[in-house]
Amino acid sequence: MNHDATEITEEHYELVISVDARRSGEYDDVDKPRMRARIYRVLETAFTHASVPRDALHLEDRGDGVLVAVTGRVAVSRLLGLWLVEVREKLRDENRGLRVPLGLRVGMHVGPVRHDDRGISGRAVDLACRLADSAVARRLLDANGADLVLVTSRSLYEDVVSAGGKFIEPGQYSRARLRLKEGEVTAWCHLPGLPAPEIPDDEPPGTAAEAPRPGPATAPDHEAPAPPAAGPVRERPSGDQYTVHGDMSEHHDNVYQQPVHIGRITDRDDERRKG
Repeated sequence: MNHDATEITEEHYELVISVDARRSGEYDDVDKPRMRARIYRVLETAFTHASVPRDALHLEDRGDGVLVAVTGRVAVSRLLGLWLVEVREKLRDENRGLRVPLGLRVGMHVGPVRHDDRGISGRAVDLACRLADSAVARRLLDANGADLVLVTSRSLYEDVVSAGGKFIEPGQYSRARLRLKEGEVTAWCHLPGLPAPEIPDDEPPGTAAEAPRPGPATAPDHEAPAPPAAGPVRERPSGDQYTVHGDMSEHHDNVYQQPVHIGRITDRDDERRKG
């Protein structure tokens, strides 16, 4: 086996940074090249000002964003601290006077990365890209009127962010559960320059699951195991109880006033529907 083939099979632990532009599909063919040029100016200026050497970086174009891998010889804390500060400052500079400001979603994770002639691959790469593209990252920008959001993996937060450091404020991060293609994961979200954000649901409004209706194969209520305690339990005057998963809400004839999941339908509800 030659040296090049050996290098392809080796994994190196690196910081993976996925950067995506907000609503890139809304740019027309004239504006999209300008948008891409702004992204590169923001990132490359920030790398220079944070003293991250060019030969420590792998930059891979993604059309509406950039995929970056940073070698282990550069401290991850520098990217989470000074580099992120420089990204925010340069982004603000680029957005001055723009009718539609450039918004960036950044996902970060450290893990094993493989390099070949066509780019980089590995689960660490997949996770960083999923974090940047998550529904929570998208909605945080809109909900807070921000132009930059960072979403880090759980391990990156616990290993680096939680300890703090220069320009790193753990108290400005909020924990979130994200529904990704591979399943649910824990992540930490940060809006540089703003307090710890309130995490929105990562499902669009109106997609909450409807309460299951008992069918022929469903065991009677008295035989069914009690649902897990995910919300407060209230007792009605009649003595019936119901469990609400999520925010407390009233429902009438099985029509919910809030997008929540009701854990049990009582006999009284059945009587109301029949009446």
